[in-house]
Amino acid sequence: MPQTPHVEKHFTSSEVVRDIVIGMSDGLTVPFALAAGLSGAVESSGIIITAGLAEVAAGAIAMGLGGYLAARTDAEHFVAERAREERETIEMPEEESAEVADILRSYGLAEEMLAPVVNSICADKKRWVDFMMRFELGLEEPDPRRASRSAFTIAVSYIAGGFVPLAPYFFFRSVHPALIGSIIVTLLALLVFGYIKGQFTTARPIRSAWQTVVVGGLAATAAFVIAKAIG
Repeated sequence: MPQTPHVEKHFTSSEVVRDIVIGMSDGLTVPFALAAGLSGAVESSGIIITAGLAEVAAGAIAMGLGGYLAARTDAEHFVAERAREERETIEMPEEESAEVADILRSYGLAEEMLAPVVNSICADKKRWVDFMMRFELGLEEPDPRRASRSAFTIAVSYIAGGFVPLAPYFFFRSVHPALIGSIIVTLLALLVFGYIKGQFTTARPIRSAWQTVVVGGLAATAAFVIAKAIG
C-alpha cells in the first residue's frame, strides 16, 4: 500500500520576524507617544508632523544600527567561541572527548555505545568542533549577511510603523481631530500587529494583541499627560 510522504513544515524565518517585531513595535509606539505628547502642548499639526518625521528618521537609523551591531556581535562571538573550541580539541582532547560523552549520555545513549560514537565524532576535527558548538554551547553559525539584513528590516519596519500614528496629522489642520484619528488608527494597528506577532511568537495571539495595545496606549497617555502638565 503506497504511503503519503511525511513532509514536515517548520517556521524558519524567526530572525526576520524578530526584526520586524522590534522595528514595527517601536515604530508604532514611539512616534505615537511623541505625537500624542506634542498634541497636548502645541496647536499646530505642522509642528507635530515635522517633529514626528524627524523622530521616525532618527529612530529608524538608531534602531537599524542597533540591529546591525547586535548581529555583528553575535557573529564575532561565534567566531571567538569556535576558535576556543578548536584550540581546546588540540590542547586538551581527553577533556573535550569526555564532554562529548557527557552530552551524548544526557541524551540517553547507552554506555556501551558511547565509545564508538565518541570516537566517530572526534575522528573528524571539523565535525568534532561543530558538535561542541551546537550541543555544548548551543551556537549555530550566523548568516554572514545577517547584519545588513537585520539593519534594513528593522529600519524599514520602524518607518512603516512610524507613519501610522502620523498619518492623520497630514489630513487634519486642527490638532484635536488629528489626535483622535491618530489614536484610532494606531490602536487598531497595534491590535492587528499584536495579533499577527502572537501568531508567530506565542500560542495566544489574542492576548498578545491586547497586551500590545495596552503598552502602546499607556506610553501615549503618559506622554500626553506630561506634555499637557508642562505646557
